[in-house]
Amino acid sequence: MTAATHSTLFPQVPETPDAVLDGLDPEQREVALALHGPVCVLAGAGTGKTRAITHRIAYGVRAGILQPATVLAVTFTNRAAGEMRGRLRQLGATGVQARTFHSAALRQLQYFWPKAVGGELPRLLERKVQLVAEAAARCQLRLDRNELRDVTSEIEWAKVTQTVPADYPAAVAKTRRDAPRDPAVLSQIYSMYEQLKRERSVIDFEDVLLLTVGILQDRGDIAEHVRGQYQHFVVDEYQDVSPLQQRLLDLWVGDRDDLCVVGDASQTIYSFTGATPDHLLNFRTRHPGATVVKLVRDYRSTPQVVHLANGLLSQAHGKAADHRLELVSQRDKGPEPVYTEYPDEPTEAEGTARRIRDLIAAGVPAGEIAVLYRVNSQSEVYEQALADAGVPYQLRGAERFFERAEVREAGTALRGAARAGRNDSLLDEAEGLPSQVRAVLSTKGWTSRPPAGSGAVRDRWESLAALVRLAEDFETAKPGATLTDLVRELDERAAAQHAPTVQGVTLASLHSAKGLEWDAVFLAGLTEGMMPIAYAKTDEQVEEERRLMYVGITRARVHLSLSWALSRSPGGRASRRPTRFLNGLRPGSTASGARSGAGGGGGIDRGTGRAAVERTPAVERKPRSPVRCRVCGRTLTDAGEMKLMRCEECPSDMDEGLYGRLLDWRAGQAALLGQPDFCVFTEKTLMAIAEAVPSTEGELVVIAGVGNRKLSRFGTDVLAICAGEAVDGEPEESIDET
Repeated sequence: MTAATHSTLFPQVPETPDAVLDGLDPEQREVALALHGPVCVLAGAGTGKTRAITHRIAYGVRAGILQPATVLAVTFTNRAAGEMRGRLRQLGATGVQARTFHSAALRQLQYFWPKAVGGELPRLLERKVQLVAEAAARCQLRLDRNELRDVTSEIEWAKVTQTVPADYPAAVAKTRRDAPRDPAVLSQIYSMYEQLKRERSVIDFEDVLLLTVGILQDRGDIAEHVRGQYQHFVVDEYQDVSPLQQRLLDLWVGDRDDLCVVGDASQTIYSFTGATPDHLLNFRTRHPGATVVKLVRDYRSTPQVVHLANGLLSQAHGKAADHRLELVSQRDKGPEPVYTEYPDEPTEAEGTARRIRDLIAAGVPAGEIAVLYRVNSQSEVYEQALADAGVPYQLRGAERFFERAEVREAGTALRGAARAGRNDSLLDEAEGLPSQVRAVLSTKGWTSRPPAGSGAVRDRWESLAALVRLAEDFETAKPGATLTDLVRELDERAAAQHAPTVQGVTLASLHSAKGLEWDAVFLAGLTEGMMPIAYAKTDEQVEEERRLMYVGITRARVHLSLSWALSRSPGGRASRRPTRFLNGLRPGSTASGARSGAGGGGGIDRGTGRAAVERTPAVERKPRSPVRCRVCGRTLTDAGEMKLMRCEECPSDMDEGLYGRLLDWRAGQAALLGQPDFCVFTEKTLMAIAEAVPSTEGELVVIAGVGNRKLSRFGTDVLAICAGEAVDGEPEESIDET
């Protein structure tokens, strides 16, 4: 044997079937030996699930119990399938098929199509966006690139949930899904898209599954052929199967029970694509005699990281929470998670960059460090902070901020406006750099209010909003700065980040971090409205946000830092709150109520170890009572809802006539002051006034956005308007924005 043979790159193949079992813990060994009947493996994060199922297959093959060609192992990504094939080969189990659902279905479809349908299989449409655009055009609609992406995703969701075009609007209403367009319009585009595919004899990736299901349902002889070839099935990441994938799996398996599934309901974070953990959670109901093995020994993370992960899930609710796994770390003790509160986002990014630089200096490789955030638009401030600190980084699952299409388009528009100067009619009413930027970017999709829901339109808005915030911060740092100055600043920032891709710190969204791990993880931007995200309205959506944070925490092996900023910009109002998910977990906070039951103890009692808690100097928060909706009583977290004292969806009792008079009055006051309208009162504040119709100063001053200063300047006018009286007169002095 050469030295290379014993290296991790070329491990020695086990000499005997029993040698395959060497090194497995008792639960993993139980999985490997459970070769008959239905088997359900509930595997927590970092518990070695891939190791368990590959050793199970390899042991069965090496012991002669399973024939390699009769085993089909399916997972969800080509990377995962490739890793599974590699491990099986190292264990001496060659000939086993390890594929994605789509890859396995496509092979069967190509083989059986001539017999089942006749002729050649229609051409596979690798990218459906162009055809969706044509379908929209035939429906008299023109969609931009981001809208096309969202509509395409909706069509994919409809197909994997086996929803036909005519039923799409009802399905959206039933699931309370945030559709990117009117469901009736989307139904028309979906129907036209299907018609165009038929006209051109093409199929898409979802059709691969649908057509395979159709053939197996209609042709019993073909179904028996498939079942004769594949007699033993293994499904990884079973919590992510869609209804369509489950239907295909049922047809593959037939009335047999040689099925092993592996998953973790606490890592279900893709429900918006049609994934559901119900099949995993109901497995024992569908297969009463199933063997269920729980893997809870965590080999990835230190006890400190695992303790926090368990504590997070101890407060979860819903069906998935009832089946949660309480992990038990198998590693030596490590440092406590670090919780850091910053005054503003740039300071948070700079502090994170400093910590990362210190870790690298202490010997942690840059490639073993990650900064994880909720949405891709958060990356820009961390890109800049790491670049300023001289720390190499790479982006995963997203384009670099200045390479995003909407950012490039915005840069072109701003550059053109800067050259045109006052000759650009867009700038006629815009005073000051931020107002000019808002005016220009309003032509590219920026609005004062974010769009509802998630998806490409929201991502585009977030990128443009980041540019608006950058303009605001730039003017604060350089009073009197012009649009030309801002364009130069953007060019310099972009040029500094166009260096060749290097191996460095990973910047990634929480979704794109699934399945990965690092020595050190920084979870950033953990504020209400971002975690959980503002558009997570239902209990189910909020719980999925909790699971997303759980995935983030369990990516860390040793070092874990969690941070949040009290305001967006330096000097801004400290109105943000840390995520509710850390209540009872971070020192100094109060638990919202831990759950007992399936998963065991919680994570609120931190024992003898105390987590490191840090605050940047001069930042101290005063306790504040929760703001509740005056209609339904729900706790409010959105700033606009807090001003209205009600949920956006709750019925309004606003006096529309009064609101109109207040808007007209505000416009006149703003003109007299030479300031934007919102510096007098924001629209939300005026709406709140029109709903409350105050008659005294005491009733007016308690409305969010009024306060003593504005009460003294505008109170008399506002109360007069509320009383139906006419007002006149001018303010004595200008006011500052509050």
